[in-house]
Amino acid sequence: MSDTLGTDPADGRQSQGTPGAGDAAASAPPAPPRAAAPRRRGRARTRLEIAVLTAPAIVTFLAFVILPVALAAYYGFYRWKGYGDPTDWVGLNNYKLILTDPAFHDVLWHNGVILLLSLVLQGPVAIALALLLNRRIRGRSAIRVLIFVPYIVSEIIVGIGWGLILQSNGAANDLLHHLGLGSLEADWIADPDLALWTLMAIITWKYIGFAVILMLAGLQSIPDEIFEAAQIDGASYWQIQRRITLPLLAPTIRIWAFLSIIGSLQLFDLVYIIWGPYVSGTTGTSTMAIYMLAQGRNAGNYGYGSAVAVVMFLISLVVALIYQRFVLRRDLRGAVTEGTVR
Repeated sequence: MSDTLGTDPADGRQSQGTPGAGDAAASAPPAPPRAAAPRRRGRARTRLEIAVLTAPAIVTFLAFVILPVALAAYYGFYRWKGYGDPTDWVGLNNYKLILTDPAFHDVLWHNGVILLLSLVLQGPVAIALALLLNRRIRGRSAIRVLIFVPYIVSEIIVGIGWGLILQSNGAANDLLHHLGLGSLEADWIADPDLALWTLMAIITWKYIGFAVILMLAGLQSIPDEIFEAAQIDGASYWQIQRRITLPLLAPTIRIWAFLSIIGSLQLFDLVYIIWGPYVSGTTGTSTMAIYMLAQGRNAGNYGYGSAVAVVMFLISLVVALIYQRFVLRRDLRGAVTEGTVR
């Protein structure tokens, strides 16, 4: 009777069983979890959605970024007039000429100076304006609009407008003359000692609004409770800005600096509109992009211009990778979570 009777665990009553039933149940393989199949289907659906949503961007990036760079690298090995199939193979001669050309060294130096001056001039001014406009002052919205308007104005309009204003007989010198400051009149565009500073003034006026908007966004992301706690502890206004605001604003400053660096290395439109590809070479405002246009398309040597474009791309890429490795590393480390790494 002992092997045919069992005890019901619910109420302690004995129930009749079948010999060997427990052993058979114990030896049966465990059933697979029911949630595995839906989970696999969910992952497949997620991958499909990601592929569908990212496909247009990937195709566009490959077609308008990677493919042109690859074609420029290909044409850079030829002496090519821009039409027909390239047949005059020159190998690395175009790249050797670029690296040994004193004119390219000059434009590379100009880009470096523009890069440094953009950071030095725009950064502190943008931070100061953002701190001012982050406070409750009368006409704050109107001031924000006035500062940001130059950034959304087309470069063609900006270049033509400032080119007319800064001519030797333009509105700037005429205003100085009527104010009794005729001794300050100058040829702001053609004078090699002033042309680069004129360019920097126009660049600062044009792009300072973008920097201010970024800084304001960074300031508004800082919780007000931090400032209130510092004020309760007796910190002055400047101590709060130096020890709290600027450290918390550092990620925004680094992102803005990165965008400013890349933009300075690729500067073209304002220089081309105001100075042109030839005058800019004599006034010290020519850039790598202007050099590419003058020595490539205008000279009828598209192969050489393609090689210059590849060199520009490589310089920008190396600078971006170095900046990301040593400056943006702290910010990117927080953006990658443990789940995404897996």
